[in-house]
Amino acid sequence: MQGYFHPIVQEDLRQMRQADLPWERLDGKTVLVTGAAGMLASYVTWLLLSLREQAGVRVSVIALCIDARKAEQMYGSFAGKPGFRLLIQDVCDPIALEEPVDYIFHLAGNSSPYSINTDPVGILRCNLQGTLSVLEWARNRHISGLVFASTREVYGENETAGTLDERAFGSIDPLDDRSCYPEGKRAAETLLRSYYLQYGIPYRILRIAHAYGPTMRLENDGRVMADLMADAVAGRDIVLKGNGEAVRAFLYVTDAVLGMFTALLLGRPDAVYNLSNETEPVRIRDLAELLASRRGGLVVRVPAQTSAEGRKGYCAYPRIPLDTTALERLGWKPEVPLAEGIERVLRYCLPLG
Repeated sequence: MQGYFHPIVQEDLRQMRQADLPWERLDGKTVLVTGAAGMLASYVTWLLLSLREQAGVRVSVIALCIDARKAEQMYGSFAGKPGFRLLIQDVCDPIALEEPVDYIFHLAGNSSPYSINTDPVGILRCNLQGTLSVLEWARNRHISGLVFASTREVYGENETAGTLDERAFGSIDPLDDRSCYPEGKRAAETLLRSYYLQYGIPYRILRIAHAYGPTMRLENDGRVMADLMADAVAGRDIVLKGNGEAVRAFLYVTDAVLGMFTALLLGRPDAVYNLSNETEPVRIRDLAELLASRRGGLVVRVPAQTSAEGRKGYCAYPRIPLDTTALERLGWKPEVPLAEGIERVLRYCLPLG
């Protein structure tokens, strides 16, 4: 399996396999992963395949992708191998799958400001119709668990709390231009709860904050880490879209994926967990300076002012840290420091040498 992947991904997979989780519970099971060409979904899929090939866990994977070309790029090396199958279709269409599945990672979706500005209907459709499609397929098939990738943005605007636990809801303006994303995720969570109550489909919801990693999309994305990383990888001066004073806390992909598996293998069948790394909050300007220093010779440029057009599609709520106590009680904690995660992404994106 090592020949299939960049050395950074190989090392990420090795470290995840060594996590103190009951991987043996996946033995003999089949896992469906939707949106399998995305960053989190690709790491989930590759981890499952590496458990099969490197750790002797006889797990099978069905990777659902809408983009056949991208799926071939990411998974062509596994074509024809036992325990792997590509399913090329839109998750919003009826799932064209007959064989039994034990677990589902429903990770299809899009949260980039670029897509929020250009395809808000598509974002809503994926979260609503896509989730309905998955649940309708699953409801008569006795699956053992479904993991859903939600977002911290479901909490909305909440100015009074010091931290946000899983019950700390604020308000969302349904007519805000960005609301296609958090409102779609909120509705999808309600769908999961409803199908659990009516049909007994067990779920784990992960409300994820600012995940990043080697396979993240850099161009035409709009999220701050992607935009800054795109400049750094291209060797361009790093141009901020604001004054850089906003604070974010970033979660490396391996910590995110292990959080999802912790919830699946050790969590309750109707649970929701915050998933973030609150150990290293960082100003955007400081993040840009860190990237510039890693590349060398780059300048961080701060605009004199930011236009309303430049802010369109971005979350305007003040940042409040997520409380990850519930997931930590299951044994999870973030392991990858920000500087190390950034170094891994740069080493993946830049030519080896």
